[in-house]
Amino acid sequence: MTTRRNVLAAGLGGAMAALLPLRPARAQTAGAQAAAPGVRTIPSSGETIAAVGLGTWITFNVGNDPVLRAECAEVMAAFFAGGGQMIDSSPMYGSSQPVVGDGLQRLGRPEALFSADKVWTSDGSAGPAQIEQSRELWRVPAFDLVQVHNLLAWQPHLRTLADMKADGRLRYLGITTSEGRRHDLFEEIMRTERLDFVQLSYNIVDRAAEERLLPLAQDRGIAVIVNRPFRQGALTRRLEREPLPGWAAEIGAETWAQAILKFILSHPAVTTAIPATTRVDHVRENLAASAGPLPDASLRARMAADVAAL
Repeated sequence: MTTRRNVLAAGLGGAMAALLPLRPARAQTAGAQAAAPGVRTIPSSGETIAAVGLGTWITFNVGNDPVLRAECAEVMAAFFAGGGQMIDSSPMYGSSQPVVGDGLQRLGRPEALFSADKVWTSDGSAGPAQIEQSRELWRVPAFDLVQVHNLLAWQPHLRTLADMKADGRLRYLGITTSEGRRHDLFEEIMRTERLDFVQLSYNIVDRAAEERLLPLAQDRGIAVIVNRPFRQGALTRRLEREPLPGWAAEIGAETWAQAILKFILSHPAVTTAIPATTRVDHVRENLAASAGPLPDASLRARMAADVAAL
């Protein structure tokens, strides 16, 4: 009997490409967010982008296994078919970059792709070569966004990225942190440098970014990418043992994952959340969270209190 894994191993490029929607790559009107709740505006340009992206940390680090690579490509196909745009990776993520590149090639490099990668080397002079190697692994003509990963050698790397942007070889630049680390330095850089994006950890239990970083991003007109929305799955695994509270129905959340994403996306500073997954059903579940109502400030407070109590 033919199994799902056997079919995937044989290659699903054509079948997956057929799933992709025929639509423009990006809308440029800042008012599009009002018409499409799942879309946000990038403050520095007015370009719109889908509110739920796709992370690749751990999940796409599958080496050269043909079956696992095909499964990652299937996840990407479902992501684009559901209206997703931003895929985020890094040289730090093992084989994730070439796996993304392989998936994009299978899918004919979907026009909707918003490619977000990082520079991650302590040698500032090695940044350009690493970025070029990453671009080749992705198999894209240029990146939309490159970020300084975890502020490593951030000064020379930001100069490199600014030069690339000025030359038209890069559309956006930014910095990243995760798990609440180095927020003081992160804030200083946000105040003093011209950034298009920042990436940080934020969810219904990890809320330190609400104190200064998220308000500052709004004030400075910087887009915010949220990583670790589910604490690498630990948060959703813990909450799945509990019934959804009554407020979940008020915002159209059918699962804890959707409730958490709706909480994240309801913060006015957040542009895109990038949950990582190996499952097509989870991709669709995550994308669906950006549609429909989001909690207001009062309900956000209730949600956070209820989850803290659990």
